[in-house]
Amino acid sequence: QVQLQESGGGSVQAGESLRLSCITSIYAYKGYCMGWFRQAPGKEREGVAVIDSDGDTTYADSVKGRFTISRDKNTLHLQMDSLKPEDTAVYYCAAGLTRNGAYCVGHPAWGVYQRYAYWGQGTQVTVSS
Repeated sequence: QVQLQESGGGSVQAGESLRLSCITSIYAYKGYCMGWFRQAPGKEREGVAVIDSDGDTTYADSVKGRFTISRDKNTLHLQMDSLKPEDTAVYYCAAGLTRNGAYCVGHPAWGVYQRYAYWGQGTQVTVSS
């Protein structure tokens, strides 16, 4: 059973930075797509960024140039710079096996959260203006 545990959320001012981390029980990542999703109040969960087992990445247009997804050993990271109030949301770490249908880097529907089988509990990020 894959386990994911996020940390690093908090409250910041617009323009500041936060770094989210997700400790996983996945050590080799082979065959897995890992990603960060977020859900704001009253809105559907959306993809923020994903990274495949080769280390290739895809970002939502709204965060390109500001957010960076990375991983090392068994930890997934999301470096968030130049934060904006519209980035306020609960951020979730997710994992899915591409052989089981998880859409990943290069797929036009990579942000479809229903394709990811494993989720963390979420961490709140609040950005004030």
